[in-house]
Amino acid sequence: MATLKDVKTKIGAVKKTKQITKAMNMVAASKLRGAQTSMIGFRPYAGKFAEVLGSLAERGGSGAAPLLAIREKISKINIVLCTSDRGLCGGFNANLITKAESFAKEKAASGIKVSFTSFGKKGRDWGRKNNFEIESDYIGVVGGKFGFNVSVNAGRKLIDGFINGEYDEVYVVYSEFISSARQIPVVKQLLPIPPIEAMEKSDEAAKQYLPEHICEPSPAELLNEMLPKNVYVQIYSALLETSTSEHAARMAAMNNATKACNDIIESLTLAYNKARQASITADLMDIVGGAEALKG
Repeated sequence: MATLKDVKTKIGAVKKTKQITKAMNMVAASKLRGAQTSMIGFRPYAGKFAEVLGSLAERGGSGAAPLLAIREKISKINIVLCTSDRGLCGGFNANLITKAESFAKEKAASGIKVSFTSFGKKGRDWGRKNNFEIESDYIGVVGGKFGFNVSVNAGRKLIDGFINGEYDEVYVVYSEFISSARQIPVVKQLLPIPPIEAMEKSDEAAKQYLPEHICEPSPAELLNEMLPKNVYVQIYSALLETSTSEHAARMAAMNNATKACNDIIESLTLAYNKARQASITADLMDIVGGAEALKG
């Protein structure tokens, strides 16, 4: 049985851990507000950008621009995996890696070679450990402050690789921020840029309305100029979503850790009081026993 000193030492250690988890929760909450503001501000732009170019791509067909060209045979793909650099965020990284791994295995089963572009140490380390080809890695991006130039640099390399035939398709795996309590791993195709397909519904009036955009210059010229920018925009949007999701996941994890510390402290305090009461009772019994022995 643990002594009173041992239990008291454990209580002190758990209280210090609680202070750390509470501070990390507050820091994550503060960063979440900033990241969420940036993400919400960029979401409409990224969505509308993809919608307009998708509509133009659908009218132009796969031959309108090199980035729309669908390869007859898919032999190699690249997956952009967005994870964090640090842990202590629950199952955030594990969920993203599981999603990427299952997608990569599905493609590999079809005889397709898979390589990765990694954002974050967790994804990079996992890829190296499992002997995946890591073509590029970017550290210190997700979870911190980053600019649009990060997505431009990564996007240019992906576009060059696609045009040069180094890989036939490019996908991005990121965490879509739904709420502070829910973040969903998502796989999205980046290259070739997929056209928007009208939703099939029974009610003709309820079908999705896709406006026909009037372009100046021609749609083909516009696509050649804007399609690379769409890749940059979608990568930047994925990084914003993942960064926001990481802060939310860390805030929830640290909140759960703080609650667990409270439960442990309560349990240890109860054990300490029981041990202290048992020690006092034993001392009293010794005193009473000694007094009775003296009387006899």
